[in-house]
Amino acid sequence: MSMNSKGRQTSPDALAVSGHKTVSGNRGLAQAEKLIFEIGTPRRTGVDFPALKGAKSRLGGRLGGMERTEEIGLPGLSEPETMRHYVRLSQKNYAIDLGVYPLGSCTMKHNPRINEKMARLPGFADVHPLQPRGTVQGALELIDELADWICKLTGMPAVAMSPKAGAHGELCGMMAIRAALDARFAKEGGADNKRRVLVPESAHGTNPATAVQCGFTIDSIPATDDGRVDMDALKAKLGDDVAGIMLTNPNTCGLFERDIIEIADLIHGVGGYFYCDGANFNALVGRVRPGDLGIDAMHLNLHKTFSTPHGGGGPGSGPTVLSAALAAYAPVPYVVREQGKYKLIEDAHGTDSFGRMTAFHGQMGMFVRALSYMLSHGADGLKQATEDAVLNANYVQASLSEDMSPAFGGICMHEALFNDDFLKGTGVETLDFAKAMIDEGYHPMTMYFPLVVHGAMLIEPTESESKAELDRFIDVMKGLAKRAKSASDNKDGADFFKAAPIYAPLRRLDETRAARKPVLRWREDPSA
Repeated sequence: MSMNSKGRQTSPDALAVSGHKTVSGNRGLAQAEKLIFEIGTPRRTGVDFPALKGAKSRLGGRLGGMERTEEIGLPGLSEPETMRHYVRLSQKNYAIDLGVYPLGSCTMKHNPRINEKMARLPGFADVHPLQPRGTVQGALELIDELADWICKLTGMPAVAMSPKAGAHGELCGMMAIRAALDARFAKEGGADNKRRVLVPESAHGTNPATAVQCGFTIDSIPATDDGRVDMDALKAKLGDDVAGIMLTNPNTCGLFERDIIEIADLIHGVGGYFYCDGANFNALVGRVRPGDLGIDAMHLNLHKTFSTPHGGGGPGSGPTVLSAALAAYAPVPYVVREQGKYKLIEDAHGTDSFGRMTAFHGQMGMFVRALSYMLSHGADGLKQATEDAVLNANYVQASLSEDMSPAFGGICMHEALFNDDFLKGTGVETLDFAKAMIDEGYHPMTMYFPLVVHGAMLIEPTESESKAELDRFIDVMKGLAKRAKSASDNKDGADFFKAAPIYAPLRRLDETRAARKPVLRWREDPSA
């Protein structure tokens, strides 16, 4: 299958499958749209500004003679053209507000609009981190209340609110562990050799990198045939130099680690600490408190578990809960209440805190949305959300088990994992199957992850989806699976998948070329 210079598919046979070619390139209401640089000109604008008076004399001294003398080269459009450009681009996006977003391990759930309304309230939306603390008592109280909810839901005594995202939260937890080990060595001696961290194969991929960044070495623990930590391998790797373990639970296979309490006891028995990746906490809220499992540190992704948007208009948020053994090493700043007033403790001097991770205290918009979600659901509602997430995942797994091939037997947690066994002999691969989902109007599930499963397809429906929406999705997956299986007897069947997506704006791209030689800057074609 040939690709043009931009990595776009040009196969005549594939184009024929898509039907007739329109003059405009539009497909009904799906408007074709070029880059803004290709349709705009520097001499066109949607708004007029009067010429600046005396600007050259003022800027000349301030810029040291480096002021611009030529056009800036940005494209200009009229106001209606600008609106149409961005509306047309928005129609090419897939979003949770459009349909099921089956990405596994990402927890793409619905973001209730009440949370958005709360985040836009005056006083929250325009709060500034450098305001005097007397003017932001409400904001500090909200942070303190959110921290209290998080501690209660996890069964942990302390939480660091400042980490900006999941990986940042991981870093926070491992820095607290490093600080605790260093303090132990300074006080008692003998702990400076504890620099080996055990990481199961079923852990999230960022875990090893985080540990290495904190000065630890990594020792991988294999998984058993049922997708969980190999306990014999774990025990064989225990030793006095073990600083701890970084384990994801539920793990990336969508399974609960049955031996987690024993794992905690074994790690603590050699003087190590237990870090748990909390990205999958959406499967545990209200049902299991990580603190009861012997966990010492765990980050939470507010955008996954507590329904704040991915990004949220700024940095993410990854609060990190800490056990009593690590609470003293939490980073600054943190909120305290004294004599009915709230204040931030900013200085780590004279404490055991490992210091500051970020300039300010966190992302206020994410905090407001998360607390709004918690308060609107209540403790019983959060528990039901967890149960519905697990129920939906098992419904998907059970419904597709005859047509696709589940990677592991038994029930799953909040995500269903399939391998590519059902595609063997068809000439269709996981990537082809995923591309065909785009033509059906669905974003593909997570592909080729976790790495412990060949041709992995990881699906997480979340609790947001109704049975009717899941049934629509399941029908599509069943239909594609049956069509793929028929490809072994019908060459055109395999070609159908290889040509997909037909209806995407740019068809199938050359992803290898895009990754190795990305075109990140637009340049005008002199021949155009």
